[in-house]
Formats: sequence, structure tokens, C-alpha cells
Amino acid sequence: MESEELRKELVARIAHAVTNREAAVDVMKELQRHYGWLTDEAVAEAAGLLGLTPLQVEELATFYEMIYRRPVGKRVVHVCDSISCWAMGGESLMAHLAAKLGVEPGGTTADGMFTLLPCCCLGNCGEAPTLMIGDTLYGRVTPERGEEILSNAREAAATVPEGPGTPQEEENV
Repeated sequence: MESEELRKELVARIAHAVTNREAAVDVMKELQRHYGWLTDEAVAEAAGLLGLTPLQVEELATFYEMIYRRPVGKRVVHVCDSISCWAMGGESLMAHLAAKLGVEPGGTTADGMFTLLPCCCLGNCGEAPTLMIGDTLYGRVTPERGEEILSNAREAAATVPEGPGTPQEEENV
């Protein structure tokens, strides 16, 4: 881990948890924020901090859709593909955004700005179809509104410095 400050913060989070495993997702998310994705090195670091094996951390990491075990774009676009979103046009929204970005679902744009991922449920069924960028949820997204959201996200990302620790998931667009 490059930052002693980050290490101290993670140790403090773990100390406040009832069990080390309870803090695992927070630790993984912070390491992911630091590296841009949860690298193999980060898995080993998390395991050491949490007193778990790397395999146990890997099992947790691969369970959660918001933990990325491969490099992702500066902004990750999650498009809900639950039955509610599908019934309200989510499949068409995904296809439209994929065409607009020039990637298949699961892909990252050539400029590294966006990764487009399906998500099993974003918990916003009453506002279907839904997408999420970072921590910002968007409901009743039409293909045209999806383009506008991507454009705004691109503009917002242009004002954020590059590099480890970039607050990829902290910005509202």
C-alpha cells in the first residue's frame, strides 16, 4: 500500500467493526478507490488487514457487482437489467448506450472514460428503467436522457484530476 494514511484509516475502520469480515466491503471499496479497481495486490492487502485469506477476500469481491476485479473506466455506468427495468425498456437503453459509447456491455470506451455494465438490480424498480454512475441513481431514463447523463458525466469527469485515489464514485453528475 502506497499510503500510510490510507492504511491507518482502514485499520481504524476495521477496529470499529464488530468483526473484521463486517468491514471487508468498506476496505475493498477504499482500496478500489485508491487503485481504480481491486487489484491482486489490493486483495492481498485487504486480506492482511482483515485477517482473512486472499481467497476469502476474492470470494467477497466477486460476489459484489460494485467491486471491480479488472480495470474500469473513470466512470462506471451500471444499467439495471432486473425484470422491472427490462419490462420498461432497460434492454433498449443498454443497447442504445452501448452503441453511443461504441462498446459492448462489459466494455470500456477507447478513451478510458466509461465502462458499461449490466447490474442485476439497483433497487429503483418504481422508476424503471434505471442506471447509476458512481453513487448517483437515475430513474425513468430514456435513451435520449441516457445520452444527456453520459454527456454530463463526461464534463464532470474532465474537472477531476487523474491518478490513484481519484474519487471515481463520489461525484454527482
